[in-house]
Amino acid sequence: MKIQGKIMTRIKITVERIDGYWNLPMFIGDYFYVEGSKLYIPEGKYLCICALQSMMLVFPLLSVKDDLKDDHWIKTVKHFSCPDPKGKVIYRLEVVEEDINDKDRSE
Repeated sequence: MKIQGKIMTRIKITVERIDGYWNLPMFIGDYFYVEGSKLYIPEGKYLCICALQSMMLVFPLLSVKDDLKDDHWIKTVKHFSCPDPKGKVIYRLEVVEEDINDKDRSE
């Protein structure tokens, strides 16, 4: 997707590990996307707003990481932990070029 000649960054967030209590319908291997200001969650799934809120600070940096200095900390970020100490959910964060299928889009 392009906005004013610029390709928007698409970030794929995948549930990689669950080491604690988890009561949401997202399981290991499930994922969602952030593209610009849009959030795409597969139908029938939802996620913890606290986990999403804590990740939101990282998304803008991931979208410009190629423009940052080589030693910027965001270049080493590959995982994110849910802030709930009982949940212990680990998410994998990836900047991807793949298309988001219509089945993955839910606005």
